[in-house]
Amino acid sequence: MVVAIISCEVGFWVLLVAGLLARYPLNLPHVGLVLLAATPVVDLLLLIFTVTDLRTGGEPGAAHGIAALYLGFSVVFGRRMVAWADRTYRQRVRHETVPDPRPTSWSGKLRAEVIDFGRALLAAALAAVILEICVLLVNGTAYEAQATDTLRGWYGTLGIILAVWLATGPVWQLFSKPHTTTDERR
Repeated sequence: MVVAIISCEVGFWVLLVAGLLARYPLNLPHVGLVLLAATPVVDLLLLIFTVTDLRTGGEPGAAHGIAALYLGFSVVFGRRMVAWADRTYRQRVRHETVPDPRPTSWSGKLRAEVIDFGRALLAAALAAVILEICVLLVNGTAYEAQATDTLRGWYGTLGIILAVWLATGPVWQLFSKPHTTTDERR
């Protein structure tokens, strides 16, 4: 199972890099778009590996919890990560002027941090649903009691991730010194 998780993570980055290379240096924009659009297939494969492992008697463990968290956050943030990689490639490799979509005002940054935290909540909720599906998959097996403890134990990790995200995102921005720009003074 650990190999499947690592393979899917590597597969995501391979598709991402291949998509960018096809799109720009090879001047095959349609092929590049297909490769970039295929990145969610990696998530589907990981879900299939996880379900198959549990359905065939795999012992629930940390790998299944990591897979659930990876899937939750990848589904919610994957598209943004692809857009970030595309923008970064265009800026750093092709030296193009690409507008930065991030807000520059204090209030805009705060709003963006709150929206990102909302996305993180959604990703955590999706990860929790996947964890519960994993628990259901092992009901009636020899690992049923262990599955409940092991897999539901990841809720604490989700809580820590969200607490750190909240503290380093919206709360940090809220208490950071606002920088007044000329446009805001008017």
